[in-house]
Amino acid sequence: MGICRCSKTIISLETFNILGVIGALVIGVVLGITGGGGSILTVPILVYLLGVMPITATAYSLFIVGTTALFGTFRNMMKRMIDFRVAFVFSIPAFIAVYLTRKLIIPSIPTIIFTVQDFVLTKDLALMIFFAFIMFFAGISMLRTRKNIAVKQVSEFNYFIIIIEGFVVGILTGLVGAGGGFLIIPALVLFANLPMKRAVATSLMIISIKSLIGFLGDIGNIEIDWEFLLMFSILSIIGIIIGIYLSNFIDGKKIKKAFGWFVLVMAIYIIILSLIHI
Repeated sequence: MGICRCSKTIISLETFNILGVIGALVIGVVLGITGGGGSILTVPILVYLLGVMPITATAYSLFIVGTTALFGTFRNMMKRMIDFRVAFVFSIPAFIAVYLTRKLIIPSIPTIIFTVQDFVLTKDLALMIFFAFIMFFAGISMLRTRKNIAVKQVSEFNYFIIIIEGFVVGILTGLVGAGGGFLIIPALVLFANLPMKRAVATSLMIISIKSLIGFLGDIGNIEIDWEFLLMFSILSIIGIIIGIYLSNFIDGKKIKKAFGWFVLVMAIYIIILSLIHI
């Protein structure tokens, strides 16, 4: 299985521009304030602001999201906010699914999926359109009030559903490079009976380890610009430090709702942009 040589990202002042710096900081800030959501912007920022190829962007996103969320995880561990039993049950199938997706499924997708007359569905185009739909549902999830989830909460720890959910989230994470917090948090509240704050903290731990394990599946399949990746990740970690500080003064629910609308608009924009370039 050959290494993809077309996706190397070279660090330079022209490549890593001020918009890229701001984008990296925003990812961390949103993660710090809301406990999730910022990762959904990583791929669009890498692709549209920094010119990274979509396949490589999903791999880089896993590393960036994983390292940034890991910082938040250490903070939550010190506060004893993480439910390790739930994290373990959810994480094992998610780890397996995301690793296999990055190691086997992504490389096996053909560069040109199919052609119908003048329409050509490429691997990159399909990935971005699928990612846009995931963004759309993520935005819807952010706009929903968590009170509705609490009302429907089940009475027992449902191992089977949590395992299935973990596997599904792992596949989606592997495909689009996003953390999947918008899927994980409702599942932990509904099927693991976790209070919202503990669900957010536990989700961040699952996201961090799952994303980093998924990134391991890309090593050997793509050429990685470590200097670029580490610089972007450091900026995102700085962002999450800022976000954690701002969360003491800002209503996270209002920010999350505003961000949800922004994600919806971005999803529609990406779909339109992808269709224009067909």
